[in-house]
Amino acid sequence: MKHRAKYLVILVVLAFLSSCRQEDRREAEIAKIPIELKVLRFDAEFNRAASGDLPGLKTKYPYLFPEKTPDSIWISMMADTLQQRLANETHRIFGDFEAQEQQIHELYQHINYYFPKERLPKVVTLVSTVDYENRVVLADSLLLLGLDNYLGSDHTFYKGLSSYIAQRLDSKYLLSDMASAFAKKVNPYPRDRMFLSRMIYYGKELYLKDKFLPDDTDAQKIGYTPAQMQWAQENEEQIWRFFVEQELLYSTDSKLDKRFLDPAPFSKFGLELDNESPPRLGRYMGWQIVRAFMEGNNVTPQRLLALPSDEIFKKSNYKPKR
Repeated sequence: MKHRAKYLVILVVLAFLSSCRQEDRREAEIAKIPIELKVLRFDAEFNRAASGDLPGLKTKYPYLFPEKTPDSIWISMMADTLQQRLANETHRIFGDFEAQEQQIHELYQHINYYFPKERLPKVVTLVSTVDYENRVVLADSLLLLGLDNYLGSDHTFYKGLSSYIAQRLDSKYLLSDMASAFAKKVNPYPRDRMFLSRMIYYGKELYLKDKFLPDDTDAQKIGYTPAQMQWAQENEEQIWRFFVEQELLYSTDSKLDKRFLDPAPFSKFGLELDNESPPRLGRYMGWQIVRAFMEGNNVTPQRLLALPSDEIFKKSNYKPKR
């Protein structure tokens, strides 16, 4: 019996080492992918500009200047003290943006590896006057990045916001938000109304982040603090038991979105522990189901996205961590 146990341990170790070598080879291959990344710093250019520079800016960035907006509005913005403060604070946090540009380059390499047919857009940084609901906007050939939404959760510009919103307005979540934008582009939203389908929809998005951002922590990928991540991991079994016992998985109750999927201060079990819980735990559980499925099934990320949620769930053989 002892020899058998020792043999099993050796097999597990060998499998782990083999997996690590495969991952190392994959990352080395990804690092060689040539990417032409173009980052345009509209925020810095606009902050330096005078009224006489406006025609040139409009020519260079026509998509940022709606035709119905008169030039007087833009000239007024150039002299606006709040706009200048936002731009100056953005420069203080990000500087020349060189470090972030290298990180975006690596993100693009990973996206290209897994989705070689996807068009990689040029990046335009701007000041959005803290439009945190649209901090990343992705179009076919353009990605707009509102840098003033990443100044740090305790920044004075965010004092009027709810803490759960301000928490994610930090530069450590910038790449994660960009990866989410790409994931949403390739990950179709489920047509049925089952809670499980929406859980796994978000689980697919987070799994793509596992592939796109291998150096990010799980907390960064889902937008948690380390303490919130720890709570989710330590209570995974209890969360799952609640979902099963309350028969939520196949429920079509739209209120479950607000309780367990949408941005909020915490998840809503209707229990005393609610205030201690992190928000969006339905997404976290969907993530664990998708991870379990991908560990036990040899499919590509593209195939994963095409599979229905019920099939993924049944074939995942998911069991919560104890």
